[in-house]
Amino acid sequence: MNATGLGVTVAVLDTGLATPAIDGIACVTAGIDVVNSDNDPADGDGHGTHVSGTIAQATGNGVGVAGLAFGACVMPVKVLDDSGSGTFADIAEGIYWAVDHGASVINMSLGINARFEVTNDPIVDPALDYAYENGVTVVCASGNNGSRDNVSYPAIYPTAIAVGATDSGDDVTRYSNKGLGLD
Repeated sequence: MNATGLGVTVAVLDTGLATPAIDGIACVTAGIDVVNSDNDPADGDGHGTHVSGTIAQATGNGVGVAGLAFGACVMPVKVLDDSGSGTFADIAEGIYWAVDHGASVINMSLGINARFEVTNDPIVDPALDYAYENGVTVVCASGNNGSRDNVSYPAIYPTAIAVGATDSGDDVTRYSNKGLGLD
């Protein structure tokens, strides 16, 4: 593996993935739509497509922006509906599916508001443990609630890597959750 992400499959558990645009993602594997129980993880919201682009959008082509791991393959796993809402059951099913279908990394830019102080769940925790036990790295958004005390669930779970947002000075932004659990 190298800094471009070449050879890495990143499962993006989110609202799905729209048809790639001119500055799209070079490698997309088969995905699933857990929400609608089919194999078409079409994104009717845009968030999953945005996250996938941040990870693996084309670079060096003079169009748009560059993905951080532009050589990686994206595996779209739709676990949130077109309004960005979902259930723990769908998230857990998406985790199991991604692990069983070859994901090296699972990205979840989703979570419960940090003010609710949720730190575990009987449905999602076993799925997160399953990913960890199978050598799959799980990266989660810390959340954008501005909490200074802790991060959102599932980012706060011990086997997940909680990632916050930074500003131009590389400081954690005012809206990004920080404190307990932020990696």
